[in-house]
Amino acid sequence: MTTRRDFVKTLSAITVGGTLIGDPFANLVGQPRKPRVGDPLFRELAMVALDAARGAGAQYADVRISNRQSQGISTRERRVQGLQSSETFGFGVRALVDGAWGFAASSRLTRDEVATVSRAAVSQARANKAAQLRPHQLAPATSVGDVEWSSPARIDPFTVSIDDKVGLLLAANEEALKAGGRFVTSNMQFVKDEKTLATTDGSFIVQTFIRSQPSMTVTAVKDGDFQTRDSTEIQPMGRGYEHVLDGKLVETAPMWASEAVQKLSAKPVEVGRYDLVLHPSHLMLTIHESIGHPTELDRAMGYEANFAGTSFIAPPADFLGKFRYGPDFMNVQGDRSQEGSLAQCGWDDEGVKPDDFLIVKNGIFNDYQTTREQALWLDWWYKRNGEPTRSHGCSFAESWSDVQFQRMPNVSLMPGEQDLTWDDLVAATDRGIGIKGRGSFSIDQQRYNAQFGGQVFYEIRGGKIVGMLKDVAYQMRTPEFWNAMDMIGGKRDYQLGGTFNDGKGQPSQSNAVSHGCPTTRHKQINVINTGRSQ
Repeated sequence: MTTRRDFVKTLSAITVGGTLIGDPFANLVGQPRKPRVGDPLFRELAMVALDAARGAGAQYADVRISNRQSQGISTRERRVQGLQSSETFGFGVRALVDGAWGFAASSRLTRDEVATVSRAAVSQARANKAAQLRPHQLAPATSVGDVEWSSPARIDPFTVSIDDKVGLLLAANEEALKAGGRFVTSNMQFVKDEKTLATTDGSFIVQTFIRSQPSMTVTAVKDGDFQTRDSTEIQPMGRGYEHVLDGKLVETAPMWASEAVQKLSAKPVEVGRYDLVLHPSHLMLTIHESIGHPTELDRAMGYEANFAGTSFIAPPADFLGKFRYGPDFMNVQGDRSQEGSLAQCGWDDEGVKPDDFLIVKNGIFNDYQTTREQALWLDWWYKRNGEPTRSHGCSFAESWSDVQFQRMPNVSLMPGEQDLTWDDLVAATDRGIGIKGRGSFSIDQQRYNAQFGGQVFYEIRGGKIVGMLKDVAYQMRTPEFWNAMDMIGGKRDYQLGGTFNDGKGQPSQSNAVSHGCPTTRHKQINVINTGRSQ
């Protein structure tokens, strides 16, 4: 049997050999070395790219240079299942020529290659012009000059040994097994993206993004039944390895195992209508699917239909300032500013400093997520409200080889004015179900009809939790669900959840995004039983 130490030693050697990249600077300085964020040669290469694009006829251009590392470690019970480690380095150039976009990219960073790729982006833009219906235009953007930003990470996860990471996961697995778990899987995922952006507007932006996600799933088995419990209390964050340590996987694993065992003897839910008390660890997914995606302007305008379609919030003229999303106390904010959130950044991939904006204001739909190009589609709305027409800073690309496009910022349900918590909302509920954690879900092509499960379900009677339920899922129509919200937690109850991998586009790209919210209560929501024996 292979020991953990032998496994880590062998895998570490493979990883080192597997992630070495060819030296992109050998033709520049004559000596091999690994590039680093903020390298002065990046500025030189960026200027070569922009000059070549303008010289070829681009009215606007931007270049992104990115060194992206990712690592994933997975274990099961007392074994290491796998380790994935990758590193990719390159640049992409986007050019706007007579209202048409072109994009080209390469992993070879030499002066000649940068110039060639920039001219290729311009040539592609000219070719695209023949097929487009109307010219693309950009909302104004202010040059930010030379600026830098980094994720609030205290410990770079890529400086922590694989041995330490594996040791922590296996120790947590052992505690879950002792507490009654039959099967246990645990994982860590990390991303570090060092990105340089330069634009013909005069911005030169250097940013370092670090994201961390520890997770665990415990399965309990009895008499042919099985129930699982995920570690939904530990959400992915835009922080370093300290987030893994703060998550206390080893200390909390027995609780997750115990709750998986309790779910085996939980009472199957009776179908019907219930008042639902939804914990932030659950509600974040409902927010993502029923508010986050339908308020992406490209979906509403019909330019994006991949991954569950377009949006019911269209056309904009029929919904902006008119559509009641929820009660008067419902305010939903889009931002990239919340500390430690997955979408936090200093500037987006067009050099725009993102703002905090209200998607829903006092229950009324107020704004879409936009880029520089999309903002002009809503010029009439901003002028009507006496606001400047500007991007909300929602442009993002997964990698240097991908063209940037509109991606979701943090979309968060803001807390209420009263200092209420989960316990307070439970105490105020006579007959209901409390739900914690995210589970399986489905949603239609316009983000209107949906069904959501969860991790842990509690029966509420007379203001108290009287036991655990299982096989619970609720059905909803987006407007009715949010308008049925009659209670909301306060600032003390507010928590951030999120996802590492939100897919969009064709070819698809992945985005990391957080959703903050407090606990909420929703009156008389239809609940179904998902049990296998029903």
